[in-house]
Amino acid sequence: GSDQSGNPAALPLVSDLEAEGWERVKPHPNFPTSWLMSRGNGTGYHGFLARKTRTWRGAGTSIADEDLPTLLYPFQRKLTQWALRKGRAALWADTGLGKTFMQVAWADKIPGRVLIFAPLCVTHQTIAEGARLGITVGLHVQSGERIEITNYERLHQVVPADYAGVVLDESSILKSLDGKTRTKLIAAFQDTPYRLCCTATPAPNDIAELANHAEFLGVLTRAEMLATFFVHDETGWRLKGHATEAFYRWLASWGMFVRKPSDLGFSDDGYDLPHLTITEQIVPTGWRPEGRLFADVQTEGIRGRIKARRGSL
Repeated sequence: GSDQSGNPAALPLVSDLEAEGWERVKPHPNFPTSWLMSRGNGTGYHGFLARKTRTWRGAGTSIADEDLPTLLYPFQRKLTQWALRKGRAALWADTGLGKTFMQVAWADKIPGRVLIFAPLCVTHQTIAEGARLGITVGLHVQSGERIEITNYERLHQVVPADYAGVVLDESSILKSLDGKTRTKLIAAFQDTPYRLCCTATPAPNDIAELANHAEFLGVLTRAEMLATFFVHDETGWRLKGHATEAFYRWLASWGMFVRKPSDLGFSDDGYDLPHLTITEQIVPTGWRPEGRLFADVQTEGIRGRIKARRGSL
């Protein structure tokens, strides 16, 4: 550029530009000592990328360690605190890591009434686990407690507006529910500010299960998730090559996968099981399926194996 006299204008120093809110993007390709600059404060290139980044920052509440039940292990406390900060989150903790403890402790710190959905067979177990923590969990409708529990089949009896928080225990059931029930469950609690999903670690390649959780929590709809991170070809939906890191960063912003405490930097004492020894025992039997010489356990899969076991008892 030039000034009004036609003389070359003095170029501003990088430090002067940075003082005015500009930021360095990358070295100039033709001038190694110069930088390509863009306006910062969210309006420059970095701001553009930040706006494109999918992440769930959450809108929850912070709870100190001493405010959580003392029976929780250190890793359980950290997971509970994380889920409370997020407000809407998924705890995918493997079997035996104390998901019931964590979900009840989470519900206890939610400002308002909380409803826990669980399979019918574990409702009373959840009530008992809550009592161990000193937290009262009552049956829906009957108890009038601040934290209530019911089974998924009673969804039609629930008034979602009565609750500030909702917990889905064994939330992988979202995948097995029929489309009508699943859609109703997602729609019923779309305005509930606090939501928690708890289940054992889902298959990382199970797109349907991940999408159901994201949609229930209000992070992204299934269509948005697929459009952002996946592409469809002759083999079905697959993760875009350039989106792999972004996808797992997004996933980790609202869902926590834990197979053992050491995944979070804690000790595995008490959770590090000994090596499993499998001893094969062959039991002779004269049974064989009608019209066949051998049981067809290969092509019939699980059904074939179950039929062979029952028939050979």
